[in-house]
Amino acid sequence: MLFDLDGTLLDDLGRISEVAADVMHSAFGTEPEEARVHYLATTGMPFEAQLAQLYPEAPPPLRASAAVTFHRRKITEAYAQAKPFPEVPKLLKRLAAARWTLAVTTGAETEMAELILEREGLRYWFEGVLGSLDGTKREHLAEYRRRYPGARFFLVGDSRFDMEVARENPEVVAIGRACALPGWALTPKDLEGWGATWADYKLSELPERLERILARAPAHTSTPDRGRRRRHG
Repeated sequence: MLFDLDGTLLDDLGRISEVAADVMHSAFGTEPEEARVHYLATTGMPFEAQLAQLYPEAPPPLRASAAVTFHRRKITEAYAQAKPFPEVPKLLKRLAAARWTLAVTTGAETEMAELILEREGLRYWFEGVLGSLDGTKREHLAEYRRRYPGARFFLVGDSRFDMEVARENPEVVAIGRACALPGWALTPKDLEGWGATWADYKLSELPERLERILARAPAHTSTPDRGRRRRHG
């Protein structure tokens, strides 16, 4: 079970999008609200990749400088106050009790993701955390497939990019967290249209939904790895 971090485990996407919009306005002149929507529409990938997609004609040094500014400000203005969604601690405990192997795949910096998860008491539940220093989410998925050969994967995310990464791999089931922010909405229907098998604004019902999905899986389909011994005993 692979979880995205920002906007999926952490309720921080609103503040991060504001930081991104201000950085994009200062660096590229895009109006803040337009920049914010552009950021939200391309979230799920590293910020550097977002800038390359949004501003392909901008000089690479300018994009690199904007990315450095964004990462610095994200730490001090967003991550300093970031908290998990209310249902997340109980959800992770339930999944671990059901012997799911849990891991994180995020476009955030790896070390920062580790620190926030530790700070919020969530790191215990995850076998691994892969971030931007470890490549893209596509590369993360390839690495987790190497670590857990033969397992069926579930990817839980909050963006079109997350759903597309899952859809590219037949053995991966996409699960979506919808969101509604001022001036921006991503509905369960949107996420399902991009490939999510199930999506909702909260993940409280995820364990029950997983059982239903597995019950409908073809008999020849391998099941997720539930029996792996946790590194914490």
